[in-house]
Amino acid sequence: MFCSGKVVCTGAKGIEDVHESMEMLFNTFRDLQIEVAEDPEIIVQNIVSSADLGRNLNLNAIVVGFGLKEIEYKPEQFPGLVYRLNEPDVAALLFSSGKLVVTGGKDTNDAEQALDVITKRLEDLGLLE
Repeated sequence: MFCSGKVVCTGAKGIEDVHESMEMLFNTFRDLQIEVAEDPEIIVQNIVSSADLGRNLNLNAIVVGFGLKEIEYKPEQFPGLVYRLNEPDVAALLFSSGKLVVTGGKDTNDAEQALDVITKRLEDLGLLE
């Protein structure tokens, strides 16, 4: 909660949980005689999702195959590869274990679409066998 009146909700497992948590908070504020708009706007700005591809990944080969334009990979600083997608507009962290994290989505479809794009590119390059 910020003095500007803005509130950030993190850690929810789903969008419904966000709305439920925020409504509970608004009701608590009202109980404390703190003025809250009748129906405050709730904006989802960043959904973080995770997946497991079920096999190890060669991150060096992915860098070569995907190209440097959309990839950040500095293994001496961070063990994951950052892949920035344009469509959907998200970032994916890929790890050699085959696990990945998709962040920056506005809805759950963004993560699903990103996973489809990533697996297709990996398959096309023969890096997901």
